[in-house]
Amino acid sequence: MPPIDQNSRRRRPTGLIALDETAVCDGYTLYAPLTGTGEVYLIDIHGRTVHRWDLPYRPGRHARLLADGTLAYNGALPGEKALFPMWHKYRGGVMLRAAPDGTVLREHRDPLQHHDAHHLEDGRILYTALEPLTGAQAAAVRGGVPGTEAAGVVWADTIKEVGPDGELLWSWRAAEHLDRASFPLHEAYAREHWPLVNSVTPLRDGNILASLRSVSAVVVISRETGEILWRSRPGTVSQQHAPTELDDGRLLVFDNGVFRPGHDVPYSRVIEIDRAGGDVVWEYHDPAREFFFAPFMGSAQRLPNGNTLVTDSPSGRLFEVTKDGYLCWEYVVPYFAGYHESEVRGLFPSEPNAVFRAYRYPAADIPWLDATA
Repeated sequence: MPPIDQNSRRRRPTGLIALDETAVCDGYTLYAPLTGTGEVYLIDIHGRTVHRWDLPYRPGRHARLLADGTLAYNGALPGEKALFPMWHKYRGGVMLRAAPDGTVLREHRDPLQHHDAHHLEDGRILYTALEPLTGAQAAAVRGGVPGTEAAGVVWADTIKEVGPDGELLWSWRAAEHLDRASFPLHEAYAREHWPLVNSVTPLRDGNILASLRSVSAVVVISRETGEILWRSRPGTVSQQHAPTELDDGRLLVFDNGVFRPGHDVPYSRVIEIDRAGGDVVWEYHDPAREFFFAPFMGSAQRLPNGNTLVTDSPSGRLFEVTKDGYLCWEYVVPYFAGYHESEVRGLFPSEPNAVFRAYRYPAADIPWLDATA
């Protein structure tokens, strides 16, 4: 008999796991395997691949379809040195648009870009990057494990917006606008990166919504002044990802649940936060709470019929739930591979099927699909 595969996730079923066609929001789901070499897949609700892109860079996180039919893709710039141990895990550096046939139409490069790059329809890109803090500026950052700076450096987040030609249009610096006492690193985190902005998107009013993972805060940043206009109440979210604005102004957030106050057993959930009072007004967690736990990454998307698409990133598990919490679709990414960089493979030696974010699109939003079939 052949030896038993020691990759626990790979031993489990993959592909389409569950489908209730009477409850699901029909459409196509887009995802990019993080350990791939640049493959992006579009699948139908039956789990069948209907389109694929092959891009020249491994994912620097995720891909998203734009209204004009192009693919916005954030790739990892090859040949870059590690700024600190986790840098190769979530760095990017290449932000591009590609045609349905995979032709790269436009690129913007920034070696210090990481995690998120939100491509706007008019060609602008809003993205997260880093700058080094040393000396007194580094020492002023509160919290974290003492002595764990990256060779004395605390890499602090910046947010940049560039135009279609790469011209810098707007920028924001955590070092300038975040109060150190109000936004300390969690005591278990290394002091190499503060505050770890893992998501950035524009709000309808023009201000900026951002997720600060290592300080467990979702914030709204004034585009005009850079000040923090709103933040989630401490304890509401724990190491969260991917907040988005809903039609009624509430925020949908993937709440990872690492170091959640008052809970000895961690679990993940998806929540809606009412900004007016800061209260959680809707929540989904698995009936067996501990079954759904993503210690890092993750996202949620509100679908046109009111359902929510959830990306359980480390498990490569995509699933959809109704407003009442009924799971009506589940798909497990079948593509397993190891990270190419030795630094990342040393931190994550298994061959995962992880994805950063997945998105669902109605057929009407992809008119070119039939033409390329």
